[in-house]
Amino acid sequence: MIKKFDVVIVGAGGAGLRAAVEIPDEYSCAVISKVFPTRSHTGTAQGGVCAALSNMEDDSWENHAFDTVKGSDYLGDQDSIEVMCKDAIRAIMELEHMGMPFSRNEDGKIAQRQFGGHTKPADMNDPYGKRVSVKRACYSADRTGHVMLQTLYENSIKNQVTFFSEYFVTELLMEDGVCKGVVAFDIATSELHIFQAKAVLIATGGYGRVFRITSNSHAGTGDGMALVYKAGLPLEDMEFFQFHPTGLWKLGILVSEAARGEGGILKNKDGERFMIRYAPTVMDLAPRDMVSRAIITEIREGRGIRGSDGTDYVLLDLTHLGKEVIDDKLPEITGFARTYLGVEPTTDPIPIQPTAHYAMGGIPTNVNCEVLLNEDGDIVRGLYAAGECACVSVHGGNRLGTNSLLDLVVFGRRGGKAIHEFLKTASFGELNEHAGRDTNETIKNLMDSNGNEKISNIRTELQNSMMEDCGVFRTDEGLRKMISKLKELRERYKNIAVQDKSRVFNTDLVEALELENLLLTAEATVYGAYARHESRGAHTREDFPVRDDQNWMKHTFAFRKEEQDPELKFKPVVVTRYQPMERKY
Repeated sequence: MIKKFDVVIVGAGGAGLRAAVEIPDEYSCAVISKVFPTRSHTGTAQGGVCAALSNMEDDSWENHAFDTVKGSDYLGDQDSIEVMCKDAIRAIMELEHMGMPFSRNEDGKIAQRQFGGHTKPADMNDPYGKRVSVKRACYSADRTGHVMLQTLYENSIKNQVTFFSEYFVTELLMEDGVCKGVVAFDIATSELHIFQAKAVLIATGGYGRVFRITSNSHAGTGDGMALVYKAGLPLEDMEFFQFHPTGLWKLGILVSEAARGEGGILKNKDGERFMIRYAPTVMDLAPRDMVSRAIITEIREGRGIRGSDGTDYVLLDLTHLGKEVIDDKLPEITGFARTYLGVEPTTDPIPIQPTAHYAMGGIPTNVNCEVLLNEDGDIVRGLYAAGECACVSVHGGNRLGTNSLLDLVVFGRRGGKAIHEFLKTASFGELNEHAGRDTNETIKNLMDSNGNEKISNIRTELQNSMMEDCGVFRTDEGLRKMISKLKELRERYKNIAVQDKSRVFNTDLVEALELENLLLTAEATVYGAYARHESRGAHTREDFPVRDDQNWMKHTFAFRKEEQDPELKFKPVVVTRYQPMERKY
């Protein structure tokens, strides 16, 4: 069955919906999502979305840009970062005008709170001297992503967008470097659909489910990244995967950085505020990669707390904030602690551990969200990407808190506007007569398979191995072990069995396809990590503990090769106004 739309957007989270809002109603726009739109992972974002509004303090987009560059460990492309930080202020105002209910300060303005790594100069005449924390995160209690997603969904409906919920996209229709649409199947019926389009935007989010402990929803299996990787297009900087320092112990459910922004303190088993050793100026509000490494170091050196399951954790203490602050500003995350761990945050500290949280790498794009064909900057006509699945490289080696929701709305908007301009001269390309054949064969082979490998076993082994050998700390030995494990798992994947042979809501089939996507994204991640002989941002090589600007101020581009190791190519980092310096807080 062929469906024709001027624009097809894959993914109904913040980036996809923000792009959909920008498509004028004279063009047809379809949004395809494997979950109902308001269940997209954007809805779990808690702490805020940042912009230098200067509501309460002297701040500027230049301060924001400096913090983002420094936070990225100087791997972020500074031209892209400047675009994002300048656009941030307008992006927040537009959300407010769309109806997003931000929390308010006493003056009735949008409330802002502190977040890790967001600073301003202590002396405005010395921008590179001592810096102090600044309130830059605009928030809606600790449900910022939830209200953002609801607001954008309502505006998309208002904009006459057509939704295809619970459809799984399996293939990009590419010919001669031009994207002509996608192939998807209806999860409810397993019926195959071809979506022919003049422009396609991928906004499918991250792939945190490649790790055992993650804050990502079960839908976070890297589907969009795998789509372009399978199509022969590159993935950029996949070795940089952020571990958020405060996930609920055992579960990985996020305890927002907002908790520390409101004054929460990290403590070890001795009750010591240990972050003073690692970031004496900003302490608990250091960037996430630094705090995650500090927590793991405390545990390694015997200052963690052993849990009932044999794993270690440290404590996040909110008790001194008082019940009013906790209930008013942190209701959701403290509710999680009560529900899932039986801990009362007003009287007891919360057990936490680092959790796989965010992909800094992904589908390479320019600032107009056009997908790059190669490391030279050539573009794929008609193909766009935005949000966590994309890498315009504003986050570099480490993303600052609240820059994720900002990335969604800034580049979702820019992608939508770029598509609008493209549509003025674009036309539908002729589809190959074999369009959809590959997906049809893949599904048929999976459904007919009687192999002896279980999908869940391979997925669990992948997640455990990635956590152990490609997590917060990495070594040559561990990464070589992980490469061997991936080869083994890929071979075993060929022998999986889809046990459910029905055509109606076959989640077994969906999980089989998701597992392939996890294996593909893991491949790009591990080979990038093995090649990068330095420590930078979230990528920490214990055998190469120093950042190497002479050899590694460059992005990795991973190209898939059938039955071979991926090919890695490189692209220089764009430096405009901020020269690399030692990263201290």
